[in-house]
Amino acid sequence: MAISGSADFVRWFRSAAPYMHAFRGRTFVIAFGSEVVDDRAKFLALIHDLNLLASVGVRLVLVHGARPQIEARLKQLKHRSRFANGLRVTDDVALSCAKEASGRMRVEIEALLSMGLPNSPMAGADIRVASGNFVTAKPIGVVDGVDLMHTGEVRKVDAIGIRDRLDHNELVLLSPIGYSPTGEIFNLALEDVAASAAIALNADKLIFLMDSAGVLTGKHAELKHELTCSQAERLIARNGTGSGDVSLYLPRAVSACRAGIKRAHLISRHVDGALLLELFTHRGVGTMLTQDPVEKLRPAKIDDIGGVLRLIEPLETDGTLVKRSRELLEMEIDRFFVLEHDRVIIGCAALYPFEEGMAELAGLAVHPDHRRAGAGERLLFAVEARAKQRKIKKLFVLTTRTAHWFIERGFQAAPVTSLPPRRQDLYNYQRRSQVLIKRL
Repeated sequence: MAISGSADFVRWFRSAAPYMHAFRGRTFVIAFGSEVVDDRAKFLALIHDLNLLASVGVRLVLVHGARPQIEARLKQLKHRSRFANGLRVTDDVALSCAKEASGRMRVEIEALLSMGLPNSPMAGADIRVASGNFVTAKPIGVVDGVDLMHTGEVRKVDAIGIRDRLDHNELVLLSPIGYSPTGEIFNLALEDVAASAAIALNADKLIFLMDSAGVLTGKHAELKHELTCSQAERLIARNGTGSGDVSLYLPRAVSACRAGIKRAHLISRHVDGALLLELFTHRGVGTMLTQDPVEKLRPAKIDDIGGVLRLIEPLETDGTLVKRSRELLEMEIDRFFVLEHDRVIIGCAALYPFEEGMAELAGLAVHPDHRRAGAGERLLFAVEARAKQRKIKKLFVLTTRTAHWFIERGFQAAPVTSLPPRRQDLYNYQRRSQVLIKRL
């Protein structure tokens, strides 16, 4: 690997480290249609990514679908498919096809999860798969005058049984089939099983792999990387969600988040490594749904020191910021604000009061992925608000490389002699920082 490539890898690995730590011991429910399994090469790549998640301590529950296989088998039998309000009318023949398709799909997935060839990403993985009658179902019954027959909906998910398997380091595989206490079998919707399992397990993430890149809006089909439940509900009410699997998955993702699931993700099954890119990068590649806005600006705490250091160290190295030791940062952490994105610190800034009604804005840093999204402005506004609360009249900053950014936001160049006397004594003439001042 070239040196530049090595440096890129190191930067990526360091940026992914907070996620690896945060995901350990967490439960993810990952749902996908049978089309994912049919594309063997891509499904093998997905299996490798699932193995990576398991290796960092993620507890995995997989939910597969079987719609295309059911449809294909019905065509072979020359039996007409019937639907009502988007739901399959599962007569006796369709139920037989659903049982056959789900059984075949489950065996195929288990076989692929069992691969452990030497010199492959699955070498030594030793993934154990648990599946069984974890889902209790009930008939949907008659809807708008149409009897859906053996089409059911989830009544209960055996969360205790699933957690027991997860506690034994097993991966749990759920099929879109449910059973009643009287022994009846029901054909279920993939998205119903996935959302119900996530809610019952109080999972940390519900993830749908689908045909589209995520939730697309506008005439240019712009990908929405983040949506709150309220935003998604307004989108569904105003425009619907179009055709395809977004119309199936987004409403379920919303209901799951409303029921307490922290994050739901809708990502493309066609992008190699989409699962890892969505989970281990700041921006992701699909749509992330949350109950509340994913970004939070707050005063820093002692536990934030590691995240702040990771953020400012590259800027200290290239001379943009003055270097701070960890000990100094621990002493001064109460002067800082941090900006979190999905529980990862992406920005920070500090306020240092001086005499003569002046204060210094220092340590302003934003992760490169968020510099064009207004993160710097939000941190600046927070520092200015705190300064005004403390009756500070002038805010000043010393910078070597970003003077234009501050000037565009109301700061004006000034001589070193305009600084408070105590700050003048600390001024580094070798560094030759520009002095910029803003009246509040």
